[in-house]
Amino acid sequence: MKIYVDADACPTVIKDILYRVSQRTGIELILVANQALSTPRIPTVRTIQVSSGFDVADDRIVELVEADDLVITADIPLAAEVIDKGGKALNPRGEMYTKANIKARLNMRDFMDSMRNSGVQVGGGPPPLAQRDRMAFANALDSYITKFS
Repeated sequence: MKIYVDADACPTVIKDILYRVSQRTGIELILVANQALSTPRIPTVRTIQVSSGFDVADDRIVELVEADDLVITADIPLAAEVIDKGGKALNPRGEMYTKANIKARLNMRDFMDSMRNSGVQVGGGPPPLAQRDRMAFANALDSYITKFS
């Protein structure tokens, strides 16, 4: 099992949790981004820098992910592709995307996107990560990793 991170938009606090988990468990952590990343010197942590462009990092993650790998992302279309390949996806707020819930999430995302494109003001983006979100993420991550120990 490997953990991939859609690193361009991943909050620093979530990356810090992932670094500690990788160091503690020895699970390979791969951060994929279209910009250079600074990471701690942990043998199990590496970065992949891709060229800039729409969905280039997402496409690289989908190309690399294998069954039971975990992808950390808030990008619902990326999560759907990962699930289609047999991987798992967890968002930074601790919600595991599954075959059972991803279609509804995609439908809602597409609906909101079409509303915005038609000029209707909807939402303002997600609120900042709260302490309870960090705890939910850490608990969901720990739960998933425990299945493979």
